[in-house]
Amino acid sequence: MRSIIRFAIDFAAYVIKGGPKFYAWLAFLGFFVLVLLYGTYLQATEGLIITGLTNQITDGLYIANFVFMVGVAAGAVTIVFPAYVYHHKGLHDVTVLGEMLAVAAVMTCNLFILSHMGRPERLWHMMPPFGIINLPSSALALDVITLSTYLVLNLVGGFYFMYTRYMGTEVNRKFYMPLIYISIVWALSIHTVTAFFLSTMPARPVWNTSMMPIRFIATAFAAGPSLIILLFLYIRKNTRLWIEDSAINMLSTIVTFCLGIALYLTMSEIVTELYAVTEHSLGLQYLMFGLNGMNRLVPWFWTSLVFNLVAFVMLLTPSVRKNYRLLPIACILTIIGIWVEKGMGTVVPGFIPTPSGEVTEYAPTLIEILITMGDWAMGMLIATVLMKGAIGILLGEVKCAIEPWSLIRNAAPLPYRTSFEPTRMQPWARSSDPDAKVDVGSGARRGSRARSQGRVAVG
Repeated sequence: MRSIIRFAIDFAAYVIKGGPKFYAWLAFLGFFVLVLLYGTYLQATEGLIITGLTNQITDGLYIANFVFMVGVAAGAVTIVFPAYVYHHKGLHDVTVLGEMLAVAAVMTCNLFILSHMGRPERLWHMMPPFGIINLPSSALALDVITLSTYLVLNLVGGFYFMYTRYMGTEVNRKFYMPLIYISIVWALSIHTVTAFFLSTMPARPVWNTSMMPIRFIATAFAAGPSLIILLFLYIRKNTRLWIEDSAINMLSTIVTFCLGIALYLTMSEIVTELYAVTEHSLGLQYLMFGLNGMNRLVPWFWTSLVFNLVAFVMLLTPSVRKNYRLLPIACILTIIGIWVEKGMGTVVPGFIPTPSGEVTEYAPTLIEILITMGDWAMGMLIATVLMKGAIGILLGEVKCAIEPWSLIRNAAPLPYRTSFEPTRMQPWARSSDPDAKVDVGSGARRGSRARSQGRVAVG
């Protein structure tokens, strides 16, 4: 127990240390967190009437972001699956970063649900065995349970791995590997259940399609890895942790295939619904062309489609996909395109027109936008803390002070070493011995920035 407490203290102490840019980033996020608290107070005291939600459209910006973030959480499996099933070394070295992103994404999902609730004091009904959770009839209750389980799996697996690295020991594979395999399957289930939550409503023709779960998984495995690629490129540039090119190339390949599948499914639905127009096609008509002179979502749809098509063409070109200056552009276009298509472009048209044929448009109010930005800021704050701590663990900058040095070859700090040996050193420390060699790992190319700066792909 003492070692666990020491791990928590050292982890927290490392996370709060940083330079001016780090504290400026925290202050920026903190401002929007304060905005979130103020907006939540207004919404709790005055009710959802201050939002753009109505009796006709009960889900809006909050649920749109919730649906997108569930996909980001599920997208973390694109690191875990190749790392442990296909033994991809580049991804295996940084799997814990994907797990920490999944934890932050699920927590952000919960924040969006809290913001959406008109009566947050009734939240306890979603907590078995205290409330009336209404299983298995309630798809919402099933969604909450799958998300909560996925959160626990990633918390336990991620922090257990970091704890073993902190102590300088090996993971217990009999305990750790079942967690990994269960989390892989569970990542698919969380977004499948979210899709079922929408697609099982026959009164909403836009949602009531068996392709919804497949589209959700495809877009999740495009948007999630795109965000991870951006994070990896930032980490490579601004920290000592070197992430191998092979890891980024694998993720960009996954994005390419999954984005292509998502576009194919979107086109198939458009052809199916508009070839023989019925009353069930009105929601899609409103989204694409407007209905009865109402067309607020039309620019959203076409912007999303153009962004996704441009990103797909860029990713199909190997010279662009492996160019780390152009790749971020494709990833950003993918994230924005899928956020629009999967959020506002999926949630809102399900309510327009209503089952009774009434056409009512929706536009988020300023308070909704501010609360949403606050939820995103809180999620980014959580991700920043978890990612920074995980990087410190991987680099060895956070480790047990009484570490059994004999378990790690030549890894003791200099005061504990009796002599210098020109052998492999651990990647987290520069040696003051001019003859000591630094192994920069197989992922660092000769003459690369990683080699010149003494950075490594941790193994």
